[in-house]
Amino acid sequence: MGRIGDKPISIPEGVEINIYENKVEVKGPRGKLEREYPPFFRIILEDRKLLVKRLKDDEYSKAMHGTLRSLIYNMVEGVNKGFVKELEIVGLGYSAKLEGRNLILNLGFSSPLKYSFPEEVKVEVIGSRNIKVSGCDKQKVGEIAAQIRALKKPEPYKGKGIRYKGELVKRKATKRVIGAQGQG
Repeated sequence: MGRIGDKPISIPEGVEINIYENKVEVKGPRGKLEREYPPFFRIILEDRKLLVKRLKDDEYSKAMHGTLRSLIYNMVEGVNKGFVKELEIVGLGYSAKLEGRNLILNLGFSSPLKYSFPEEVKVEVIGSRNIKVSGCDKQKVGEIAAQIRALKKPEPYKGKGIRYKGELVKRKATKRVIGAQGQG
């Protein structure tokens, strides 16, 4: 077992943490995040380090200990540095553009697709084939990137569609045509 829950979280300069009865609030240069946590945990802040302590020793508490610590760590990283997911569009005639808070995608369908994204996530189109999703909430950034990718997943024969930058798409071989000579 990794014992991730026992590791302290170091708080960088410019990040402020407020701990309430069952809620932790993290503020930083990129935004503000808050999360509720179960009452059988205590979050302790001492000399720019955050500790997550478990009050119960049952199976559920042990399982949630590392999860809660990771969630709080991601909050601290998000408000300090932010998170980014990059997507790329592959296919002849496929493109993307922004219109306000809407992403307009031409993906080979009869009409363009319109995807609206929330305020807390920033979406940029670089050129017309690269999409950059960024924000301070890791879960939201990943969810929005996954929803955009799901609009046209890469297909296995030509690889056309939306994929994560650097994602390898497993390709299949096409059917081969056998001439009439070999059949009797």
